[in-house]
Amino acid sequence: MRLPPWLLSDRAGLVLLAILAIIGVGVPVLNLLAPPDHPLHLTAYTVTLLGKYLCYALLAVAVDLVWGYMGILSLGHAAFFALGGYCFGMYLMRQIGTRGVYGDPVLPDFMVFLNWQELPWYWHGFDLFWFAAVMVLVVPGLLAFVFGWFAFRSRVSGVYLSIITQALTYALMLAFFRNEMGFGGNNGLTDFKDALGFPLQADGARIVLFVLSTLALAGGYLACRWLVSTRLGRVLVAIRDSEDRARFLGYRVEKVKALVFTFSAMLAGVAGALYVPQVGIINPGEFAPLNSIEAVIWVAVGGRGTLVGAVVGAVLINYAKTWLTGALPEVWLFALGGLFVMVTLLLPYGLIGLLRRREATA
Repeated sequence: MRLPPWLLSDRAGLVLLAILAIIGVGVPVLNLLAPPDHPLHLTAYTVTLLGKYLCYALLAVAVDLVWGYMGILSLGHAAFFALGGYCFGMYLMRQIGTRGVYGDPVLPDFMVFLNWQELPWYWHGFDLFWFAAVMVLVVPGLLAFVFGWFAFRSRVSGVYLSIITQALTYALMLAFFRNEMGFGGNNGLTDFKDALGFPLQADGARIVLFVLSTLALAGGYLACRWLVSTRLGRVLVAIRDSEDRARFLGYRVEKVKALVFTFSAMLAGVAGALYVPQVGIINPGEFAPLNSIEAVIWVAVGGRGTLVGAVVGAVLINYAKTWLTGALPEVWLFALGGLFVMVTLLLPYGLIGLLRRREATA
């Protein structure tokens, strides 16, 4: 099969897709077929950890699309990630049924504990997988479209837009902490049993979720790479470089921004939906502004405006976070802040930009 020109010219993207294909096959093989005492055996914990990294990488790609190619520094993409996670978490909660602590066939345990008498209207339909899958896209996308439509029509940009996006995710975090919202309050949604009739704790289910995360990342990358290679992608770069000039040339800048911002939010929602069944919980802490800031740091470290760099940065930093929070938990935040400052001063184009400059001078 002949590759399209926009992908054929993307050497870094082809390498990324090849790596994803290798781990998409290799990880299941090493987990299911290699004996537990074999040095190459991957435990279920490792599979879940790698799956989390892939979900974070998809979130980073979504952030890079709007920041790297449109100049919108979003500090609120954690909100879209969390909303996608809550949508799928609601489906998983509805699948528990009578197996919950209180044995109610309809109401989740936390609603029974809070003396709720009936299921809220916005929980209806989430017992159906297809409905939950649609909501994973619709809810983050709708919020992003409404927010973006008003913000971009008002020509809010720069640091002001970044502050507003951070205020959005912080407001959602405070709202979801309230028991009256009907989403589990501080504890969130947890104690998931199965999805589509398959137990989530089974090795096979973990492998399926990992493979789905791999495919989602590959699909999200390809979609974004195709988008930025089209005429619309060139318009995005024109808006990033000089929004006033793009508007003077006749482009409806606010519509373009709203469209791409919505698409980016939907990608983040998919990442959140795949993240939840692998970690087994979703709570308001996922809305924390720090999570959005971390996603921006992933992109900055890997290389803004490259897409591949977003994946590299997300995986490397989260691996470092896993190691440091176990070995030196008290220094993790200082290390993260120092890394961002160092990259800003010494590597403004990130790791991918550094590699490209070396290739150009070689």
